[in-house]
Amino acid sequence: MSTTTTTVTHPDGTVITVTTTADAAAAPVAETIYDRNMTGMSDSRVGYDVIIVCTNNEKQCDYWQKRLDSVKGTGILRADCVVLAVFEDWPGGAGNGLGTLYAYVKAKAAATARGLDLDAMLAGTGSVALYHTAGKGTRLAPLPGAENNNKPGVKLPVSVSPADSSAVSILESVIKQTSAYAPSRPGRLSVYWGDQVFVPSVPIGYTSEYHADILCTLGDFPSAEDWAAKGLHGYGLIAVGADGNAAQVEKVTYEEATNMLAGLGEITSVGVSLGSFSLSSAMLQALMAEFGAELAAKAGKLDTDPHWWMPLTLPEAAYCELMAKKKTDPAESAAHFARMAVFKAKFLAAHGTELKLFGAVDVGQEAYWWDYGQLKWYLKYTLGMIETTPEAQSMRKFFGVDGEKVRPDSDVSGCSVDAHSTVCDSAVRAGSIAQSVLCNVHAKEVSASGAVLVNVTARKITVGKNCLVYGVMDDSEEGIVLADGDVLVGVTNADGAQKLMKSHITLDGGNEWKNKVLANPHSFEEVYLENDGADIVKIEQKRGELARTLSAKHSAE
Repeated sequence: MSTTTTTVTHPDGTVITVTTTADAAAAPVAETIYDRNMTGMSDSRVGYDVIIVCTNNEKQCDYWQKRLDSVKGTGILRADCVVLAVFEDWPGGAGNGLGTLYAYVKAKAAATARGLDLDAMLAGTGSVALYHTAGKGTRLAPLPGAENNNKPGVKLPVSVSPADSSAVSILESVIKQTSAYAPSRPGRLSVYWGDQVFVPSVPIGYTSEYHADILCTLGDFPSAEDWAAKGLHGYGLIAVGADGNAAQVEKVTYEEATNMLAGLGEITSVGVSLGSFSLSSAMLQALMAEFGAELAAKAGKLDTDPHWWMPLTLPEAAYCELMAKKKTDPAESAAHFARMAVFKAKFLAAHGTELKLFGAVDVGQEAYWWDYGQLKWYLKYTLGMIETTPEAQSMRKFFGVDGEKVRPDSDVSGCSVDAHSTVCDSAVRAGSIAQSVLCNVHAKEVSASGAVLVNVTARKITVGKNCLVYGVMDDSEEGIVLADGDVLVGVTNADGAQKLMKSHITLDGGNEWKNKVLANPHSFEEVYLENDGADIVKIEQKRGELARTLSAKHSAE
């Protein structure tokens, strides 16, 4: 037996040390906490009774209703899960606070049409999860353009399951991961954001003692030096007192935090907030009543952190000080704090003996965190799957490629594929694939080393390291040729016409949103505007038909 210690540095600067015990063949002999957590994530019997997906428009709503209904029982959703896709039609946007309540209002109406009472379900033991998918995905550009502005529909280069060879989307991966919290949340509404997957380094199961609880990475309260070294001043934070009650603060220095949190007494732990939270049925109904006027008029914009958690957990002076940093008028901050103070007093008088108000749910400081919300991170974490670290092994298990790395749905018998690459739903006749990740790739020849290819059809593909090719259909004789770091994306419209958009792994789509980079015929913003209101279901069907026709043509040559 031997013991191996691996150190991994995450993007947030956290250094993680993982120790594994292995026999002479280097095979793990002990199941890790990550393995146990992922077993729950992959269990098709585990998950929420109801899934609500809040989208940007009616076409996206139609897409996700159809798509999620089709993957029930695959390990993403329970076979008997009810999917309710809704869209936000709130002028100017509701913010994620009012947006959560409004999505629930619309989901209640959709559920009623099916003979289901969501309020009654949550008043009992039912579990409901809501996934927010709003946003343009500017920093992930040009990938969302290839999905016709359906940012959470961006695909990862692995299949849904052995029975479903279609590439899994980012949102489906988030749903799969968060489903493991369902058994711990009967009678609660869980709220998540749809572009980041995490695997806790502590057991997932827990019993909530709070009307509202929020996911975070808790650790001992740091010194001033550690606070600065970890860059905690740049994050939304959750601080926990000795009595277990928690408070939310946003982007504060060590001195500011200690002053603002003095009312909590001894602070035992602090951690970065992940934003995702859950509400008891009582808290949900109270918030619905409190903001009933805004919901009825579809007016106002309120976010959870500054407008719910902070005024509910901080002293007034600390709250107003933080809001002043956001350029909020002091009178407005004081008025909102007063409103939430009245809400809090009334709520605790009615429900304070049932549960405490606000608490933290720790995911562990060594949690694995896979962020697909930026282009550079999409490539980093996708290629991370083929590394030899314990985290990579966990990622392969999560995505179902820990066994045969060339899935049975693929035919690459004429191509050289190294032991590090993963290949799903692909057919390649010749070439060499090394340290690369492929899904739904059909080509006569592929030469790839350290690249990611998703939904690509071409005669020949020759790409350098850190290249990304996504959604491209190419019928040229020379095929697709890219240098190191190049990104090539195909954007298809309802008529089947394809527009190619270039980028580079070093470019930030958010910074370049309005610019025509790399001689592209359009800016990322112009592609976004052209895609506005696109029929995603129709275009995806058309794209699939065109890719199959092109693949058949190349195969016949």
